[in-house]
Amino acid sequence: MDVAGFLIVAAAGYLLGSIPFAVIIARFCGVDILKAGSGNPGATNVKRVCGKVPGNICFILDAAKGFLATAWPLYPSVFGVQFSDPQTLAYVGLCSAIVGHSFSLFLKFKGGKGVATAIGGLSAIMLWAIVAALVVWIVVFYASRYVSLASLALAVALPIASFIIYPSMPGHFYISLAIAVVVIFRHRSNIARLLKGTENRF
Repeated sequence: MDVAGFLIVAAAGYLLGSIPFAVIIARFCGVDILKAGSGNPGATNVKRVCGKVPGNICFILDAAKGFLATAWPLYPSVFGVQFSDPQTLAYVGLCSAIVGHSFSLFLKFKGGKGVATAIGGLSAIMLWAIVAALVVWIVVFYASRYVSLASLALAVALPIASFIIYPSMPGHFYISLAIAVVVIFRHRSNIARLLKGTENRF
């Protein structure tokens, strides 16, 4: 692999992921999102504290940074940069964006759960697996009204869908499995509240 390309894509992905859109949007609402609601700088908390429109805007922007971090190595004609191994570097950009979102440079290495950023990035490389996982998210959410439970179900469904839909691309399965593990780990406090019956519903 091109070491210079790896470093460039990893750094760009991390910096993109680090942009704290939840904090920025909440400030326009007059709210410090780090001290409101669950204190999590993510789209769900923005939606809970500031309303549907700000929350949806936050989700779109968080997904967009994941998409951009993942997609730009794959489209040299659009972004004007040619890499020797674009598919691998797309994985690098995706993982770096999720790390940036979860451990933001601008929030003293704290951050959100990374679900929206992962969805955006994965949609650039395995769209139909994301569509299948989102169907699972929708079903679980409307059945339970728990965003966290729906996100956990999406994380579990994603590598399964990837394995079934893209059998000739094992890299898709491994990267989706790794992301699923990260998402589940980042939701460990939510899991504890779900088990206690104290998790917030929407």
